[in-house]
Amino acid sequence: MDIKSEILRLKKEKDILILAHNYQLPEVQDIADYVGDSLGLSRQAANTDYKTILFCGVHFMAETAAITCPNKKVLIPDLAAGCSLADTINADELRKWKSEHPGAIAVGYVNTSAEVKAELDYCCTSSNAVNVVKSIPEDKEILFLPDMFLGSYVAKMTNRHNMFIWAGECHVHAGIRSQDVQQKLNEYANAEFLVHPECSCTSSVMYDIASGDYGSRQVQVLSTEGMMNHAKNSASKQFVVATETGILYRMKKLNPDKQFIPMSENAICKYMKMITLDKVHASLKEEKYQVKVPKNIATKAQVAIERMLAIN
Repeated sequence: MDIKSEILRLKKEKDILILAHNYQLPEVQDIADYVGDSLGLSRQAANTDYKTILFCGVHFMAETAAITCPNKKVLIPDLAAGCSLADTINADELRKWKSEHPGAIAVGYVNTSAEVKAELDYCCTSSNAVNVVKSIPEDKEILFLPDMFLGSYVAKMTNRHNMFIWAGECHVHAGIRSQDVQQKLNEYANAEFLVHPECSCTSSVMYDIASGDYGSRQVQVLSTEGMMNHAKNSASKQFVVATETGILYRMKKLNPDKQFIPMSENAICKYMKMITLDKVHASLKEEKYQVKVPKNIATKAQVAIERMLAIN
């Protein structure tokens, strides 16, 4: 029996739900029960009846599932699958920042540790960050963390002038630079341009849109799941995609008649690619690498996460 068949047999036999992020390896996506973005995966974990969840993603995602599902066992195939963006801020740094802005509302991206989430008022993902900030009274100062590119995008979309932004970045999205955009788009004159708000090029792209530099070209700033939905519903046949390249597999799989071109071939997250079929199989077989969050931290973090899940 091949490893894929063995994984499918084990997850059925053990009654384990497998969740996988859009950036996972193609073969890992293929054995998952659900593939999606951080928000979608969080909702699946929170709403499932399964008692055990195997999370094919990075560590903060499995932590989030463990927080939202305190009575379930959450496994991750590799405990070392971290996140360069989450590592840009810790709980002590956030507490110090909050002390410098008494009364401010702390809004944190889901790409943060459980300890940081416990210090937040609201959690958000790229798909609902704008609506989360819009839900906060305009006279309240906001501390947005940790991604500076997503934060700048949200501030512009909400016209907030009392929003302070942490200087963190995802090493993959930061590498998708504005100076490379026009060259790639010149190669594909008829393609729509889909860009993730974590990209370092996002602010310049929005400026160029406002200035009319793209002419009639369709340009969309979207979360990964937003990109999936847009690609499916768009009449366009060609798309240049600015995010981690793992999403292209699912895009092509669900839209075989359309072409998807990576903005950067080098936009690869080494942490997402740490999850392999061998590691999934081992985790399933031995039910190892359980992700646990201390109760006192989980209880505090739950408040911010529930607010995220409640806002579309």
